[in-house]
Amino acid sequence: MSHPHPELGAPPKLPSGGLRVTPLGGLGEIGRNMTVFEYEGRLLIVDCGVLFPEEEQPGIDLILPDFSSIRDRLDDIEGIVLTHGHEDHIGGVPFLLREKEDIPLIGSKLTLALIEAKLQEHRIRPYTLEVTEGRRERIGPFDCEFVAVNHSIPDALAVAIRTPAGMAVHTGDFKMDQLPLDNRLTDLHAFARLSEEGIDLLLADSTNAEVPGFTPHERDISQVLRQVFAGARKRIIVASFASHVHRIQQILDAAHEYGRRVAFVGRSMVRNMGIARDLGYLRVPPGLVVDVKTLDDLPDHEVVLVCTGSQGEPMAALSRMANRDHQIRIVDGDTVILASSLIPGNENAVYRVINGLTRWGANVIHKGNAKVHVSGHASAGELLYFYNICRPKNLMPVHGEWRHLRANAELGALTGVPHDRIVIAEDGVVVDLVEGKAKISGKVQAGYVYVDGLSVGDVNETSLKDRRILGDEGIISVFVVVDSSTGKITGGPYVQARGSGIDDAAFNGVLPKIQEVLERSAQDGVVEPHQLQQLVRRTLGKWVSDTYRRRPMILPVVVEV
Repeated sequence: MSHPHPELGAPPKLPSGGLRVTPLGGLGEIGRNMTVFEYEGRLLIVDCGVLFPEEEQPGIDLILPDFSSIRDRLDDIEGIVLTHGHEDHIGGVPFLLREKEDIPLIGSKLTLALIEAKLQEHRIRPYTLEVTEGRRERIGPFDCEFVAVNHSIPDALAVAIRTPAGMAVHTGDFKMDQLPLDNRLTDLHAFARLSEEGIDLLLADSTNAEVPGFTPHERDISQVLRQVFAGARKRIIVASFASHVHRIQQILDAAHEYGRRVAFVGRSMVRNMGIARDLGYLRVPPGLVVDVKTLDDLPDHEVVLVCTGSQGEPMAALSRMANRDHQIRIVDGDTVILASSLIPGNENAVYRVINGLTRWGANVIHKGNAKVHVSGHASAGELLYFYNICRPKNLMPVHGEWRHLRANAELGALTGVPHDRIVIAEDGVVVDLVEGKAKISGKVQAGYVYVDGLSVGDVNETSLKDRRILGDEGIISVFVVVDSSTGKITGGPYVQARGSGIDDAAFNGVLPKIQEVLERSAQDGVVEPHQLQQLVRRTLGKWVSDTYRRRPMILPVVVEV
């Protein structure tokens, strides 16, 4: 198995007749999925998603793929194929189209409807091409065939990309549920047919590669939900991803069975469920869904609220309910259902929300204590089955953290894919398919691009480090006035602390040290303000560290008069 190493340099020119594959997100992480295919100077992008921030990224709203490696080649892009409508696959599209609006978007009906609604908020009217399973489209030099796959959202597609260099098949997110709610199976017949033609490179979903056996059926949840609904005394509040149509359908079915009305809470939830209903992907009995404003007129035992926030996102509806910062107030006896998976890295945030809800008397049902979620990804047993059908000549695990990618690679090896034909890459690592063999040829920039409010890419790792220090240790500011010609102190030093846990009066012990250092520097002829600031920072920083074992941010200000 080949894998990247830090010494990789920029890739050489792609050999004539070769196919280049560059993942810009989704490898070594859960989210931010984006893969660029290149043939004869033309580019095809599969997915363009976002990654949601973790606790050590304070103030960040979203994390995007790094477009810098293709920014000078936007005119070479033939289109963006979107495998399905989850945020980690479509959320980055508006930011890429800001750079070039007329890049065509190719996807299924529901996927395009979800991204078009999102693009309206950015005032972008995209060029779109709607495709269905079984359809083939020529997109520049790329001959694309779309294959139905089952996932936790309707209308998901895999894509087979044919070029003279060979056929690459990208699964997108998929599982092999044999009893799907919408009766739309993963098309194993189509994959077998592609296998007979010859799959030269298979890019396969790795998310559940560590999980043995087969992923449970989506409809297994229905009975558990009925039991929860039957035992609930007051309101039921369900938190789910705003695009999890199958899960919401089961909530609607249970609510209808037990005589409850449903209201959607949150802009994205209202928007997406409205789209799914209008397109026929969500079956809603007449009168079942009501406006949230009418809930006050209904008794608690007839109410179901469906909102976002299953990952503990600070600004999502459920987190705000837990913090008593939402118009909907949790009361003793309410039932809260977290009907989504727990994305790695979000555990602390989710359990903080669960504790907050429990504090107010809610009965919280989640994956840890009831079967209210099944994954949308193929487990190890399904992947083995899948590889035996596809018989790929080369395998590239995608969509997962390192442990998932390696586990997926091992599964491929077990089914007979040669070890030297399995490529474990990471974001930015360039893989070339030349003369039937895939190998790593270099690396391009593929770091995190942070969205912070209206700014995109302005926040870097240094800024985040400063934010973490401010959050963990606080800030101490020092103000000193010096004579511009002699460097002698004419005012101060004045010290003020915020968030450090140190009382301002405690700094009286360090003021003489700062004065002594500045007087010595004045005798040595040091008058440059930046040098004086550094002296003040080091002196105060050492004192705080020695006295309190803390490392707050120190902001020295030296003013010349």
